[in-house]
Amino acid sequence: MKKYEFWFVVGSQFLYGPEVLETVEARAKEMAAALSKVLPYPMVYKVTAKTNKEIRDVVKEANYRDECAGIVTWCHTFSPSKMWIDGLRDLQKPWLHFATQYNKEIPNDEIDMDFMNLNQAAHGDREHGFIGARLRKPRKIVAGYWQDEKVHRRIGDWMRAAVGVAVSKDMKVMRFGDNMREVAVTEGDKVEVQTKLGWQVNTWAVGDLVKEMGKVTEAEIDALVKAYESSYDIATDNTAAIRYQAKEEIAMKKMLDREGCKAFTNTFQDLYGMEQLPGLASQHLMAQGYGYGGEGDWKVSAMTAILKAMGEGGNGASGFMEDYTYHLVEGQEYSLGAHMLEVCPSLAAGKPRIETHHLGIGMNEKDPARLVFEGKAGKGIVVSLIDMGGRLRLIVQDIEAVKPIMPMPNLPVARVMWRALPDLTTGVECWITAGGAHHTVLSYDVTAEQMRDWARMMDIEFVHIGADTTPEKLEEELLVKDLIWKLK
Repeated sequence: MKKYEFWFVVGSQFLYGPEVLETVEARAKEMAAALSKVLPYPMVYKVTAKTNKEIRDVVKEANYRDECAGIVTWCHTFSPSKMWIDGLRDLQKPWLHFATQYNKEIPNDEIDMDFMNLNQAAHGDREHGFIGARLRKPRKIVAGYWQDEKVHRRIGDWMRAAVGVAVSKDMKVMRFGDNMREVAVTEGDKVEVQTKLGWQVNTWAVGDLVKEMGKVTEAEIDALVKAYESSYDIATDNTAAIRYQAKEEIAMKKMLDREGCKAFTNTFQDLYGMEQLPGLASQHLMAQGYGYGGEGDWKVSAMTAILKAMGEGGNGASGFMEDYTYHLVEGQEYSLGAHMLEVCPSLAAGKPRIETHHLGIGMNEKDPARLVFEGKAGKGIVVSLIDMGGRLRLIVQDIEAVKPIMPMPNLPVARVMWRALPDLTTGVECWITAGGAHHTVLSYDVTAEQMRDWARMMDIEFVHIGADTTPEKLEEELLVKDLIWKLK
């Protein structure tokens, strides 16, 4: 991950005199330094803006500096909003409007007109807020005292969403072959996606990967197998299958890194020259932060990489997932998620095991090695990005993952079990109504609010299915959104 930072731009004006401006700058620097210690990314004080030119200059610099993932604005004193128009109009980075003030309390014995002239955030931020609304500029508004933990958490969550935007704008997806035949939801308009989200989605021949595999040395395989042994329990005597997966991983990683790709896809229908579908290989690459999508699903592949980058430490507990089957016993309604081979070990409750089993689908000549584990219990989300024809829709559903209620000893793949909100059957009805795909990204540490922020920054439709959602309300919401987005 790049070392991202966020720029703190403070609004004021010359009306109050040089002493006030000196105090504003000193306080802004103090706040930025203190916030940098508690937020996931540094807050860098840039300027106390008093003119149109100062604002335009800092925005121009922010737009072209890769390390700047967004700007945070605050009006310590009254900052006339007309001077913000040109800068905000040209802003291409995420924007958070921080409505706060330096003092937590009104100082009863000290308050006088000098204090009032210096501390005008209460109406300075309203002036600033008006121009944001007037320009219809996407923004996040966080109000509260700048030293409160709740405020830190909300700003930190927004920062991670903004980093997701930066990652999206630089996203390259490597497709090994094409999509699974005849599947609808994995298709999409790659030109529209590059225009809106910045993704470059292109294809490399499976034969190119096979050639790269032929260049992998035994020493390289030995080193990677040792890494497997240190991270996972070996539960198979088929060392040849493990070594073959290592060869696949090394070759894929070389190609991904050479082309600057952070996500990839493949399909079991196109394994030209390969003995096994990459299972363990894909899982271990995901553990390193790469995105993956099965059956050529490049949308979920890129979204996996983005959610991973938004997570804790820049590679959080997010992974490629698919709804497989339901448990519909009354009072115990759950969805069982898995995939043929490729579920990220960041979702595991314990230490994953490397096993080899027959895979009864696709063109595998030999039994692929894969990681087998149970997923963690806890709150999470599942995310699906779909192409609605003319626009993109991001669907997010809240879930509650549980320890699987049965051991399933004959299921030779990693699995996660969860209850979709508001309940399984209602959640399924809502998901299908919205057009959600069977492939998703499951995340334990990215929230629906962060995905809403990300969708707002990317200017795409957002649909949230949660505890209070009903099919009737969702149908009305989708109808209204359909009309609105057709007009945009």
